[in-house]
Amino acid sequence: MKLVLQRVTRASVSVGGAQVSAIGRGFLALVGVQIGDTPEDAVYLARKTAGLRVFSDVAGKMNLGLADVNGEVLAVSQFTLLADTRGGRRPSFSRAAQPQDARRLYAAYVRCLTVEGVFVSEGVFQADMQVNLTNDGPVTIIIDSVERLAPNR
Repeated sequence: MKLVLQRVTRASVSVGGAQVSAIGRGFLALVGVQIGDTPEDAVYLARKTAGLRVFSDVAGKMNLGLADVNGEVLAVSQFTLLADTRGGRRPSFSRAAQPQDARRLYAAYVRCLTVEGVFVSEGVFQADMQVNLTNDGPVTIIIDSVERLAPNR
């Protein structure tokens, strides 16, 4: 699974011109599920999201996590994170999981975040969404669950 976390002061998702979810301070989490991903990948990413210390403390250092700032997460499924652009100008999405598998693991990520005590709002799976956000920093972190299998450097 791939995850793009954007630290935001606010974010929202609209479908068909109607807002379906919104958060204040926290993360916009773009979630991509690829073939072969497992529930363990979802757990890994949820724990990373909940524990990541990238919010500023009183000294201005990135030292606080979501819980410390009463942060929220707006989770949006995004298969295009799995784009393969190596061959030509039209990306291939052949590494992206089938919708039923992607939906299951995306939902597992959201459930795990909730278990971690994080308030989560969601986009609409497989919908054409408009995502509005105000980046804070900007701070953007990319996490790939394959990292959980790699030895620490």
